[in-house]
Amino acid sequence: MTATLVVVLLMAVVFDYINGFHDTANAIATSVATRALRPQHAILMAAAFNFIGAFAGTAVAKTIGAGLVNEATTSQTIVIAALLGAIAWNLLTWRLGIPSSSSHALIGGLLGATILAAGTGAVKWDGVVGKVLVPLVSSPVLGFIIAFFLMIALYWIFRRASRRPMTRGFRRLQVLSAGYMAFSHGSNDAQKTMGIVTLALFSAGVIPTVDVPAWVIIGAASAISLGTAVGGWRIMRTMGHRVVELEPIHGFAAETTAATVLLATAHFGMPVSTTHVISSAIMGVGSSKGPRGVRWGVARTILIAWVVTLPATAFAGALAWAVLSTVGVR
Repeated sequence: MTATLVVVLLMAVVFDYINGFHDTANAIATSVATRALRPQHAILMAAAFNFIGAFAGTAVAKTIGAGLVNEATTSQTIVIAALLGAIAWNLLTWRLGIPSSSSHALIGGLLGATILAAGTGAVKWDGVVGKVLVPLVSSPVLGFIIAFFLMIALYWIFRRASRRPMTRGFRRLQVLSAGYMAFSHGSNDAQKTMGIVTLALFSAGVIPTVDVPAWVIIGAASAISLGTAVGGWRIMRTMGHRVVELEPIHGFAAETTAATVLLATAHFGMPVSTTHVISSAIMGVGSSKGPRGVRWGVARTILIAWVVTLPATAFAGALAWAVLSTVGVR
C-alpha cells in the first residue's frame, strides 16, 4: 500500500466523520425541535442507526465507484482532490449553518478533478444525468409533495382528536420515525465514502474489481456514526427551528416521508442528498398550514446552497487537482 493511498484512506475517514456531524440535523433536528427526544438521546440513537444503516446495501457505493467516472482513468490524485473539495465545502457550510449536501459535494469534487485531469470523455454522462441530476431535482420534489399530502391526510384523520393526547401520541411515534430517518441516512450517506475508497483501492491495484470490501463498509459505518455522535448543532438549529415551526405530528410526517424516499433511491443506487430530501419534506409539512407556514427567506438560502454545491465543489476539486499536480503528487 503506497503512502498516497494511505493519505486517501485517511482523508476518506475524515470526510465521512465530517459528513456525520454535518448531517446529524438530517436525522434528529425535527425530533429535538418537537421535544420528542432530548438532544443527547437523539444523537446517540442517530449514531447507532447510522451505523446499522450503512450495512443495508452497496448500490450507491457502486454508483460512486464505477457509475460516474471511468475508473480506469482515475488516479489517487483525483480522489484526493475530490475529497479536499468536498471537505472544504462541508466545513464552510457547517460554519455558516447552511444545510448543504455532502453527497453532491463529493460528487462535484470527483467530477471537477476528473474533467481537469482526464477530460470530459472520462465522465460517464449517462450515469451523471440518470443517477445524480435527475434525482437531485426529483427527490426533493417528491419529498415536498408526499410530506404535504401526508400532512393533509393526518390532519383529516385526526381532525376530531383532542390536541394534547394527539401531540403526546405523535411525540412517541416520532421516536420511531427519527430512528427510521437515521437508518436511511446511514444506508445512503455512508455508501458515498465506501464508493470513493473502493475507487481509490481499484485505481491503486489493491482490488481487482470495483466491489466494496467488507472492511471498507465497517470503516465507513464507524466514521459516520462517530461524526454523528459529535452532533452538528449549527445546522440543527436551522433545520429544526428556522424553516418551519414544528409540532410532533409535523416531525413524524417529515421524517417518515424523507426516510422512505431515501431508502427507495438507495435501492436504485442513486446518491441523493439526505439534506435536500428532509429539508423539502419539512417545507412540505409547513406548507400544509398555508403559505405562511414556511419561512421562505430561510428556505431560499437553503435552495441557493443546493444549486451552488455541485459547481462550487467541481471547481474546488479541479483546483485541488491542479495544485496537487503542480507540487508533484501522483
